[in-house]
Amino acid sequence: MFFKRANTAEQELAKAIRNIFGYSIGNRALYKLAFRHRSAASVIGNGVKNSNERLEYLGDAVLGSIVAEYLFKKYPYKDEGHLTEMRSRIVSRSNLNALSRKLGIDKLIQTGRETNFPTTSILGDAFEALIGAIYLDKGYDFTKKILLNKVISIHLDIDHLVQTEINFKSKVIEYCQREKKSAEFIIADELENGKQNRKLYVVHLLIQGELVGKGHDYSIKKAEQKAAEQAWIIFAEKNTFE
Repeated sequence: MFFKRANTAEQELAKAIRNIFGYSIGNRALYKLAFRHRSAASVIGNGVKNSNERLEYLGDAVLGSIVAEYLFKKYPYKDEGHLTEMRSRIVSRSNLNALSRKLGIDKLIQTGRETNFPTTSILGDAFEALIGAIYLDKGYDFTKKILLNKVISIHLDIDHLVQTEINFKSKVIEYCQREKKSAEFIIADELENGKQNRKLYVVHLLIQGELVGKGHDYSIKKAEQKAAEQAWIIFAEKNTFE
């Protein structure tokens, strides 16, 4: 009976992936793992859980590579800094969370009962894990084709995304003011770039004296935003921010 229910669940998952992306999956176990959050995972040895975190790590690298190549070809006259900024926005957790909802990935994620994933990065993490699963199942070229034809070209308005900026710094400051906590952005390092004669600023965000976010950019303002975004996502996953 258990085998029958498990087999039915795998068939439903395969059907969902086919409806979203238009192809038939091969290794069903990979896709099941891609949607299993650590809150619903079990320990398989040495404290490691059979969650989607390893696939997320792989998918992050594959996604970053494909997006970087896409932007490089789409904008032949944009410099490295501009391309990096656009890639950061495309692969940001807030954007990947939104993509997951558009694609219906949120309905496939397996979590623990008390996990409130609408306010966390779980959706974006699952999206990256799914990319990792597709890569292992079908290879890089197939994954690239799916991302370009089924995701980016249909669900992303690149120009609008570039013009839209979420002010994470303001969000963090407002939260700290509400909770009567101190927030401080400090320049932790300034790295020289000899080729472009530009400084790369490394900014740390401290809340109550504790390091909660890091960001780096050629602009101090943008480095602060990245540090704030990192802190916001981490804190949201712990249900700290409201």
